[in-house]
Amino acid sequence: MKWVTRSHVHVDRVACPWLISRFIDSDADFIFVPKSQIGQVVKETGAIPYDAPNVELGHKDGKCSFESIIEKYELTDPALLWLAKIVHAADIEKDLHIDEIAPGLEAIAVGYSLRFPDDTENLSRQFDVYDALYAWCRLQVAKQV
Repeated sequence: MKWVTRSHVHVDRVACPWLISRFIDSDADFIFVPKSQIGQVVKETGAIPYDAPNVELGHKDGKCSFESIIEKYELTDPALLWLAKIVHAADIEKDLHIDEIAPGLEAIAVGYSLRFPDDTENLSRQFDVYDALYAWCRLQVAKQV
């Protein structure tokens, strides 16, 4: 399936493709375009829009797109829900300090954007970060049991 979002990826626009490819659509094809072209790409390709204004899988009700995707696809893994809290805090500026890891994730996102301005390359390099962070979340959940 094709998925489309705004170009110049940052926290949510990296976390969402990671979530989609790992838990929803292992053959996902991600398209990055200027915000003004998302509607056109959806019409031409049938791509599912995410993390863009006025789309189902975007920011709404105080939640970031990562959280909207988790809700839509009814993902209930406790480690994934823990990761969602971190992503939310890193992505929503006013909430940055509600999670102690979020400022670090935000810093990593900025650093990767500076090093790898091509969105596709940025994703491919940052997926390891999210794999590691998810593994850490799984460990934290296991410690609570």
